[in-house]
Amino acid sequence: MEQPGTTGLDADAHLIERDFTAIFDRHYRAIYAYVARRLGPDLAEDVASETFLIAFDRRHTFDPARGDLRPWLFGIASNLVARHVRAELRRYRALARAGGQDTGRADSHADAVAGRLDAAAVRGPLAEALRRLPEPVRAVLLLVAWAGLTQQEVAEALGIPAGTARSRLHRARQDMRQALGAEIEVDE
Repeated sequence: MEQPGTTGLDADAHLIERDFTAIFDRHYRAIYAYVARRLGPDLAEDVASETFLIAFDRRHTFDPARGDLRPWLFGIASNLVARHVRAELRRYRALARAGGQDTGRADSHADAVAGRLDAAAVRGPLAEALRRLPEPVRAVLLLVAWAGLTQQEVAEALGIPAGTARSRLHRARQDMRQALGAEIEVDE
């Protein structure tokens, strides 16, 4: 039950003490999806669940004046992901070695096939470029690209100044453009 005058994400700050189940229900899918993209589906459920265990244990430390819980939860998830960086780097090395090989099953729709061929053509260089990024820069890029966080939310999630998040995102985008031959347009 939300307090009168609070809706959606604003209500999270008020629910954290009274109804953590609602917090879990509202944010688990997004946390899981982000972690799955970072670490793969094998680790995603465990890391996403651990994120909420830590959040529950530390719920008393959350300042309701901060408002939205998303950055706080993604910060916890990002810290857990950082523990798995070596596995992530091995995964990017394997993808880079696979190069343009399409490992998916055949699709009967022409548009889907064309899209997969385009994706397969950049998979190796993209994976290699992601692998080469320093972890702090890669974390910012993937929180924006995969979790859909804003630069300000990324800064809050990682506990860094907004300007640092902005400069890391800029660097990551430049490196991605260079790795992909500047053929991919990225919104700044």
